Amino acid sequence: MTIRPLAISVGDWAGVGPRVTMTALRTACTRDAVVVFGDRARLKSIARAHGIAADRIKDVAVAGPWHLRAGDIGLVDAAVVPNSVVDTHAPTAEGGRVQLAMLDLAAKAARDGHARALVTGPTSKEAIVMGGVDFIGQTEHLARSVSRADDEVTMMFLGPRLSVALVTTHLAVQKVPFEISGRRVERTIRHLAEALLALHRDRTVPPSIVVTGLNPHASEHGLFGTEEERVIMPVVRELQAAQPFCDGRVHLLDVRPAEAAFRDAAAGKVDGVVAMMHDQATIASKLLDWGKAVNVTWGLPFLRTSVDHGVAYDAAERGDGEPSGMIAAIELAQRFTQREKPWT
Repeated sequence: MTIRPLAISVGDWAGVGPRVTMTALRTACTRDAVVVFGDRARLKSIARAHGIAADRIKDVAVAGPWHLRAGDIGLVDAAVVPNSVVDTHAPTAEGGRVQLAMLDLAAKAARDGHARALVTGPTSKEAIVMGGVDFIGQTEHLARSVSRADDEVTMMFLGPRLSVALVTTHLAVQKVPFEISGRRVERTIRHLAEALLALHRDRTVPPSIVVTGLNPHASEHGLFGTEEERVIMPVVRELQAAQPFCDGRVHLLDVRPAEAAFRDAAAGKVDGVVAMMHDQATIASKLLDWGKAVNVTWGLPFLRTSVDHGVAYDAAERGDGEPSGMIAAIELAQRFTQREKPWT
């Protein structure tokens, strides 16, 4: 029986992405199928070096559909990556162009329905910009690829101890207060609710969500800022009061200071946190779930999961690369795509 595969873009070839991808596939997806977009010759070399059986490797065309069986690792020869990219272990313009081209091909496979989800390795934003493209992150780039605004999709980090969704993503801190709108807060709450319902399908107790404030102590009634009283709290109260939120299947709590919200999540008292800004979320995620959290983009017409770490040029230069993040990203993509898609 053939399987509609996962599509994997390995990320920056000067970093750990190709290595952690192939290392992860040694044990992951033995009962599933994947298509990896990259430099086929280099990917085969990495596969051999990490003990992947040769009969699992299949040469496939750029465009699907592909006819793969359980355990198959299809390799798309998306580009020839020169040594000058791989060996530099630093961002380069050519490296930026190559990794973006591979990402776009893998995303197209998911968008066209030939892959059931997109899994991405770590990219270098600096390299892609050096290559001549206005790029602030894979999340925003993928949104634009399907004609959606940056703020129509949600970046989440889903891990065993913390599930957190971000109202704003890749912004200078000084710009964050001006980008927090009621529409963005509501979108993030609803997207996180959908993700939690998909993750906890078999639970009888509704999952709970807490929303953080932006300012210290959630501003203490305006003492340290006005975003809570003007924007965040009204949205939460409206969702709580209008009707049972998500038909009563999700419990939406009141706004809390970020420090209290993340402490409750770490203690297992709440299931999800809506954070106002990037580092407010990612510091907590990486402290609680490093190597096990998965970066998820919610709101695309296809599911995208990714590792929770960067390109790690230093580790690549040493020949290191811990695959746990890629394994987690693959396994979560499998978990979400076992049933009807909830993420669009």
